[in-house]
Amino acid sequence: MAPSIRLESTKQIIDRLWSLPGLKLPLHATEKLELTGPNDPVVPSSFRIGTVAQAAIACSALSSAYIHQLRHGRDEPQTVSVNSRHAVLDFKSESWVTLDGKLTPDVWDPLAGVYKTKDGYVRIHTNFPHHRDIILTTLNLPIRPVPSRDQVAKAFEPWSSQDFEDTATQAGGCVSKIRSFDEWDAHPHAIHSAGNPLLALTKTGEAPLWRVFTKPGDMPLTGVRVLDLTRVIAGPVCGRTLAAHGADVIWVTSPNLPDLPALDIDTSRGKRTIQLDLNDESDLATFRSLLKDADVLLQSYRPGALAQRGFGPETLAKEYPGVITANLSAYGTDGPWGGRRGFDSLVQAATGFNIAEASVFDNSQESPIRALPVQALDHAAGHLLTLGINAALARRIKASYSHHLHLHRIMASPSVAKRNLGD
Repeated sequence: MAPSIRLESTKQIIDRLWSLPGLKLPLHATEKLELTGPNDPVVPSSFRIGTVAQAAIACSALSSAYIHQLRHGRDEPQTVSVNSRHAVLDFKSESWVTLDGKLTPDVWDPLAGVYKTKDGYVRIHTNFPHHRDIILTTLNLPIRPVPSRDQVAKAFEPWSSQDFEDTATQAGGCVSKIRSFDEWDAHPHAIHSAGNPLLALTKTGEAPLWRVFTKPGDMPLTGVRVLDLTRVIAGPVCGRTLAAHGADVIWVTSPNLPDLPALDIDTSRGKRTIQLDLNDESDLATFRSLLKDADVLLQSYRPGALAQRGFGPETLAKEYPGVITANLSAYGTDGPWGGRRGFDSLVQAATGFNIAEASVFDNSQESPIRALPVQALDHAAGHLLTLGINAALARRIKASYSHHLHLHRIMASPSVAKRNLGD
């Protein structure tokens, strides 16, 4: 019989996240946290999705409340209450948004999802047309008219999972071979990333103390100015959360990149928007002028993409003292998969979730692959980024520094799930 594993309580997980090295947040700020609602399973899953959602949202809310406490000079922490059922609904917010009383269209491209290869399975992400075109070209299929799902499935039959993952990724596509937890643990990138912190917060330069006038009734992040250069779910959820707590968030989009309106309607709530082409000198000047007043630059482009344009963390800290740069990536900045494109569904597939989830459900008539019921990695990453940004803001209130924050999804996934969030 397998040894029993004592799972951490939701509060223990919150305290552990709150006490991550580098954040330097006082544990007493979590004393008035109220956790309500049912225990897991809150949704059908072998993983503690309710716990994940409740813990992540609690961390973002508590950190905003702590900023409010610091800015208003209060001795006692504010009461923060998080309901597990409400938290899970928030983790699937993109599915419940209505426009003119109707649910928005499905965000998933008809070709996206799981396909059988000659030796296993792969998951492809084709929600953006240019990513779909790369997958179809790799399969030697026409891109116009778009082939049927049956045609795509047939084209996968001669491929091995590893060969297709390697070939399509090299071409710029978004795909993951579907692995078990054990397979991922033995993967070179998993070995390389072992021991990396979930959130890395580092000092990048000197800056004046942060002093923004506040008055009674102000929200926790009133006066905080955020430039949000993120797309899809994780980064936009962070920006949306900062806006919900009072920050002035400007969502910066590009005319050169496709959008996902069904997602954008949800994740752009509370934000102002501007579209800028950083290849255009006039738009670049506008972007620089926005940076002069920004407290936070939040971005989720591939690691190094903005740095190549002169907007790396150290450069920004010199040119705009005090700015907090917050970066999100799928697999981190270094190692065998450093800089690789990825989305929640692909990280789930690559790191073991899909096989583990399927193993506890009776799906003998279906594919032996099952996704989590919500995109938990993306939503959790968004709220944990908020935690990190607020920790950096707290430092700016107390000391004169610029900071750089980085989070990648794989550090929020199997290592936590297997040890603390399993069935």
